[in-house]
Amino acid sequence: MPEPDLAALTAFATRYAQAWCSQDPKRVAAFFAGDGSLRVNEGPVAAGREAIATVVEGFMRGFPDLAVTMDKLAPGADGIAFHWTLTGTNTGTGGTGKRVRISGRELWQLNTDGLIARSQGTFDGKEFERQVLEGVDG
Repeated sequence: MPEPDLAALTAFATRYAQAWCSQDPKRVAAFFAGDGSLRVNEGPVAAGREAIATVVEGFMRGFPDLAVTMDKLAPGADGIAFHWTLTGTNTGTGGTGKRVRISGRELWQLNTDGLIARSQGTFDGKEFERQVLEGVDG
């Protein structure tokens, strides 16, 4: 298996993080293959760009000032680990007004076109919920 092009992967991951900051869920979904999938923690698998955009929209709606930064990119034998930090204020409909800062990662499997075929996202869901209710410093 050839070595991944780290510069190209880093550029892809940087654009992906920027898409998360755009408040346009379809922009994030465009990084996935048409038949790609996203799973967040142990939740259901979102298969296809429309379903992925729906998941992304939930985060964007809850956090209108949502920002995602790329912390690290780590290609490995099991896929490409995209480490990120999400910050935002839960001011969407029914929001708590609390500020959140949570880090996690997505483990990507890319297809031959360089799009995400599968992504398994993980973060501390209990800490996220605590911050939504109490704030990052609560």
